[in-house]
Amino acid sequence: MHRKRYLSKRSLYKHQSLCVCGTLSPRHKEIGGSVEAQFEELQARLREVNDLESASALLGWDQTTYMPPGGAEARGRQMATLARIAHEKFTDDAVGKLLDELKPFEASQPYDSFAASLIRVARHDYDRAIKVPAPFLTELYTHAAASYDAWTRARPANDFATVEPILEKTLDLSRRYAEFFPGYTHIADPLIDASDYGMQAASVRTLFRNLRDQLVPLVQAITAQPPADDSCLQLHYPEDQQRAFGEMVIKRYGYDFERGRQDKTHHPFMTKFSIGDVRITTRFNEHDLGDGLFSTLHEAGHALYEQGVNPAFEGTPLASGTSSGVHESQSRMWENIVGRSRGFWQHFYPQLQAVFPQQLGNVDLDTFYRAVNKVQRSLIRVDADEVTYNLHVMLRFDFELAMLEGSMRVRDLPDAWHERMESDLGVAPPDNRDGVLQDVHWYSGQIGGVFQGYTLGNILSAQFYEAATRANPGIPNEIARGEFGTLHGWLKENIYQYGRTFTAPELVERATGSPLSFEPYIRYLRNKFSELYGL
Repeated sequence: MHRKRYLSKRSLYKHQSLCVCGTLSPRHKEIGGSVEAQFEELQARLREVNDLESASALLGWDQTTYMPPGGAEARGRQMATLARIAHEKFTDDAVGKLLDELKPFEASQPYDSFAASLIRVARHDYDRAIKVPAPFLTELYTHAAASYDAWTRARPANDFATVEPILEKTLDLSRRYAEFFPGYTHIADPLIDASDYGMQAASVRTLFRNLRDQLVPLVQAITAQPPADDSCLQLHYPEDQQRAFGEMVIKRYGYDFERGRQDKTHHPFMTKFSIGDVRITTRFNEHDLGDGLFSTLHEAGHALYEQGVNPAFEGTPLASGTSSGVHESQSRMWENIVGRSRGFWQHFYPQLQAVFPQQLGNVDLDTFYRAVNKVQRSLIRVDADEVTYNLHVMLRFDFELAMLEGSMRVRDLPDAWHERMESDLGVAPPDNRDGVLQDVHWYSGQIGGVFQGYTLGNILSAQFYEAATRANPGIPNEIARGEFGTLHGWLKENIYQYGRTFTAPELVERATGSPLSFEPYIRYLRNKFSELYGL
């Protein structure tokens, strides 16, 4: 999970004409000192807003890691205050005036130059932000903090009744946000567009329908086979040893602990305060080896993206991943395509056996490889295998649209969840803890515009990996040697460094040579799981 509250962000949420310091090159100074001064003023204003947002993000990280429960009410107020001030500063008329005055300069520069990109992205964010009143953001942030605090208690207590009225207000806030953007086709469109620019409810529905037609037969074929034995993952694995092994792996991936750290939380996420401070969180279950390990690999994928952004973008709207879907593509690639591959475990399994000799000493590689890739009809999205995972996402996406449309009431969620899980996956949650309460998303900001990014990320992970291996056919062999430099380097060169310079559709086309396509993803799943299950 990339922890980015899109409702609170301004998007709400190799050719450079500028040097790293952000001043104009000599030929642009000839245009006149006013252009240089205007551009420097714009950057200064954007940095100030970024600093406020980073301070708010730090408070949010603390709330989910170390903050005592008694701080929840005040924390909501503090984050709301910072959000309001950041919003007011960004939507100041002076920012709009600077953007207007710099428009001719933007048009004179290459599209992918730092100057043109910064002005273009700042204008996009500004045009969205001025539609959202500051008092609304104050209300939103105050509610989000209280909602998250309530969820942390309600889920373990299996107490949906407590959060039901809170969720009703979240739904109301989400609808009100959408209403700031008139002219949409579906009420969810402004929410989706904020995190996955260019996507709409209709386009996501079509994509999901076509993907579902391919996935359901594959799930049925695999689950008709004898299930893989994953009992080796359910033994006792001390937390400290799990943590050390996971951190060793992500260091090998390229995660820089000089610019990051890992902590524990209820629902793992990645957050960034600057390009030099990109943090991840995880959780551990001493009787489920995969829980902590794959959470760590997943969040490290998000962090690799943010750590790989061009340092010249620091403090500007360019210094972030370009969309929810592209961000998730990196977490899912490093978690699944790399971290659950046979080559990966050919290298790392002997090391894991050395850490846990009693638990894994007599378990061969093939058994372990099948265990970490077990396909089964399961209750929990974050624990779901690669083949069934997207069915979990589609359930949530459909429920979000129904709630926003008004065709589903919050009070009906538990029963609807039970029925949909039974029909789609053949299992039903015994309680709300493992049903409607399991995901933090609806209880930490908004309803709508987030879940589609997970499946878009799965699709793009395979498309990006296929492009990387097409350019560098030796990548799978390097992974089998525990070497990730070539893959990481390709991703930095083709995705990470650009931050938000390009929109997701532009970036996908540049990196892979084609628009978004789920065909590489289906090829990946069929090839991998046909071999595993003898289909």
